[in-house]
Order: sequence, then structure tokens, then C-alpha cells
Amino acid sequence: MLAIRCILVVIDPNQPDSLALKRAHLISSVSQSRLHLLVCDNKHDHGAYLESLRERLTSEGHQVSVQQAWHENLHQTIITVQQAEGCGLVIKQHVPDSPLKRALLTPEDWKLLRYCPCPVLMVKTDTPWKGRNILAAVDVGNADLEHRTLHATIVSHGYEIAGLADGQLHVISAHPSAMLSAADPAFQLKETIEARYREACKRFQTDYDIPDAQLHIEEGPADALIPRICHQLQAAVTVIGTVARTGFSGALMGNTAEVVLDTLESDVLVLKPDEIIDHLEELVRH
Repeated sequence: MLAIRCILVVIDPNQPDSLALKRAHLISSVSQSRLHLLVCDNKHDHGAYLESLRERLTSEGHQVSVQQAWHENLHQTIITVQQAEGCGLVIKQHVPDSPLKRALLTPEDWKLLRYCPCPVLMVKTDTPWKGRNILAAVDVGNADLEHRTLHATIVSHGYEIAGLADGQLHVISAHPSAMLSAADPAFQLKETIEARYREACKRFQTDYDIPDAQLHIEEGPADALIPRICHQLQAAVTVIGTVARTGFSGALMGNTAEVVLDTLESDVLVLKPDEIIDHLEELVRH
């Protein structure tokens, strides 16, 4: 994350607290990344507002560019600009839709998480990251190469954010309930399932110096456990990944990130494997 050269910051003039810009300011102060501020609007001119932000940030030592654009809808506008500017991270303030609207239409933030070909940081709170816990959510029950690579990326990003925030990294992985009918005896007892999952996390623990007390292996659905552990830890950021479940044809992500987006009490960083990012970039080009 700290090697990112350009950060796309989605600016919403209707959100004067500009939480996304606060997070971008923090990351850029350490990474020296260029900030590209984007307002997505085709009805009103926000040039003066963007210029005032650019002048303020430039006076603080940041390299800043600004833009107002619109391409069909919000998520396509963001992705088009992200590709054009070569941004390695998108930061956006998350504003949840009403349950009724969410039932009728796929939220724009969900679409951004699905289709954006780079990491997306959804900012949900104005709470400072300093000294807070960081939670990395992995699914070590999936041990194929794509998942293992993604797990390493998730923990690595979590570790970098913990360093940036002078905080502590915690790792969570949910495991299924024991089944007496399971063909593998290891999945017939809760204790043996948990032991197997903990063993799968040993490399993370060794590489990033994560003690057992900061590793949370629990039984239950991930979309319920992740928000609960996040709340218990009062985590500042939850890092979560996604792997396409139905092939590349739909570029669909597993829905855990979408489901927990509104329930998590932290900022949310969503990552994808390189293969999915390559495919999404190909879709944008065509």
C-alpha cells in the first residue's frame, strides 16, 4: 500500500467532513503518493471547490491534481478516471443506502467493490487510526493458490496499515461447524477443525509476528463473525478480500465484503487477486 504512486480520492461536495480526504491525507503523508481528487457530477460546477482543496493540500506539501467528470454512473466514472490516472488505490466515503433502495437496486458502492481493478478503501468513520487495532479477514479453509496469494496480500496490507497507524494487527478466519458425516475426520470435531485452521495461519504468524492472542479462529458464518470481532477489538480498519465464485464471465465477487460493508464499525479495505484485476482492466479497455 505504501508503494502506491497515485491515490484517487472521491470527493462528495455534499459531505463537508470529507472523511475520504482525511484518510488519503494520512496515507499520502507517509507514502508520498500523488492525490487525484475527483468530483462525480454532470449538473453543477465544482471547480472552485476543487481548486481550494488543491491549494490547501499543495501548501501542506502534497502533490495534487483535480478533476470533475461523469461517465454514465458513479462507479463507471470512478473506474474510468482510476484507469486514466493510473491510480493504485481508490478512497471513497461510504454512505449506506436505505434497506428498501438496496432491495430494489444494487448499491453503487457494491458495484465499485465488484468492478474496480484496484484496492478500494471505503471510509465509514472519522475516528483516527492512531493506536487502534487493524483486522485482516482471511478464509484459510480455501487453500488453492489464488486464495493463498490473496490471503498473503490481505495480511500484508493489514500489517502495513498497522505500522502506519502504530496499531496492532489481528487476523480472523471463520470455520464451518463440525459434521459427524464429514468424510475427513478432521471436520467431525470442532477442536480438530480449529486446530487445522490455526495450522494454516502459522506462516502469517511467523512472517508478521502475530501472536496466538491476535489470531481469531471461530465457528460461524464470516459475515456475522467479522463484524462481531471488529466491534470487540474496536478495529479502525478491516481488510477483506474477494475471489470470483462463478468464473470471470460476470466478474462477480464473493458477497461477504458487500454484506459486511454496512454492518462493520470500521473503515473497509477490499482487495482482489491479480488475475481478477487483470480481467477487470481488460473489461474496462473494451
